Order: sequence, then structure tokens, then C-alpha cells
Amino acid sequence: MNEKSSVRRRTIMAAGAAAVTATIAGPQQGAVAAGKTDDGPSAPTIVLVHGAFADGSSWGPVIERLQRSGHHVVAAANPLRGLAADAAHVRGVLAAVEGPVVLVGHSYGGAVISEAAAGAANVRALVYVAAFMPDAGEVLGELAARFPGSELQPALTAVPGSTADGQPTLDLYLDRNRFRPVFAADVPGTTTRLLAAVQRPLSASAFTDTATAAAWRTIPSWNLVATRDRGIPPALQRFQARRARSHTVEVASSHLPLYSRPHEVAALIRAAARSVTS
Repeated sequence: MNEKSSVRRRTIMAAGAAAVTATIAGPQQGAVAAGKTDDGPSAPTIVLVHGAFADGSSWGPVIERLQRSGHHVVAAANPLRGLAADAAHVRGVLAAVEGPVVLVGHSYGGAVISEAAAGAANVRALVYVAAFMPDAGEVLGELAARFPGSELQPALTAVPGSTADGQPTLDLYLDRNRFRPVFAADVPGTTTRLLAAVQRPLSASAFTDTATAAAWRTIPSWNLVATRDRGIPPALQRFQARRARSHTVEVASSHLPLYSRPHEVAALIRAAARSVTS
């Protein structure tokens, strides 16, 4: 082999080794620096927190639109084990994100993000989607009863259970026959039947736990009010938005605008994200 061929071979081998190194290191570096841009302010990571009876996949139609816009999105797994436990879990998710965060909560997830974001320095904006927004000292069950219009309570089914250490618990589900009229009247029946079949239980303690913090008092917030909501009364949603001085939009939607009005939900989240980078 002549000298020219030998040099060329060493160059190719070095390039290949660099490519392998980049492939191995790339995902790890991306996980640490999620949301970073090479120039200008850091682009926020959008962290989504689902509500009761659901999981992170409930954000699917919204995630698709946000990702098409170039946003980095994390759908946190909400344990649904009570306000304190759920907020602690989400707080851990936030701590693992480098850079600014737009924190979004749907339904019961709104109460969770209000608690979790308190003291989280990287949370720059809060977005509430047909959500609870309790103040410190408030109880969700009592807050929900302040305004008429909710059909949630009679649609709940309670199932006794126990914790890993044997402590008794009570889990709540939505009656499958009531799922669509109460939660998703404007969502196709095939979708609502699937959502009802895969629903996750909510600990009954979520409605009796007392909120200890209200991050919306110190962090700018955006609010989507679902005007046809039979789960959380629209009047309650408006009251919460007013006292939080949220940037508010109203859409003619059931409790699941994530499915019936995903374009509007994504647009509101993008507006909050723009405020962080402007």
C-alpha cells in the first residue's frame, strides 16, 4: 500500500470513529440540553401534565402540533395518587429539565402544576386547559362545588384498594356509560370508548387534599376555558382565570379540548412559549 492510500485509509477510519462517538454521545447530550438553541434565548421545553382518568397519551393530538412547530415536548406521567404525591413527582420531572419550562396542566393536572411549580425556578409560564387552579388552602372538592354545572360527581365509581404497605385506599373511575356525555360530548364515539376503556384511577384523596401553594400567583399564566365543559363548570374556569389574571381564551368545547380543539390548545401553548423567548 502506497503512502497516499495509507493516509486516505487513516482519514476514513478517523471519520468513522467520530461518527460512532457522536451517535453514542448525541442522545445523552440532547437529554441534558433539551430546549437549548445555539443562538439567542433558550427555547423552552414544554412539559405537559395530564388530568384524572388519563395518561400522557391524552396529549397526543396537541403534541403532534407542537412538535411540528419545532417544540421540545415532555408528557409527564401523573401518578394520580393525591395532590402532594403527584406534585412531588412532577417537581422531579421539572428538576431534570435544563433550561426554561412552559408547564401545562389539563383538568386535575392544573392543580398539580400549581403545586409543583412553586419554587421551581425554571418554570417561566403556566398554561391551564379546562383545569382546576386552586389557591393555597383550598380543597378541590369544595372548589368544584362553588359553581353549578358539573356532572362529574354522580358519574364517578369508587373502587376500594390498598397501598403497597396495606393501607386502605379508594380509587375513582368514570362510569363508562357517562364518560362521553360528561367528559367528551364533542369527541367521536370510537375515541371516547377507547379512552373510557383505558382510563386510570384517581385516588379519592385528590378531592380532599388541601393545596399548599399556588404558583399562578407569581408565574404568568395562560388559560383555555372550555365553555361546554360538564366536568369542571365553565363559570369556575372563568373565576379562576380572572383571579389569576391569566391570558384567557374561550373555546366551545367539552372537557377534552385536547381532542376536539387541539389546534386552539397548541396555539395557546405556543403563545406562552413565545413570551418566554421574547
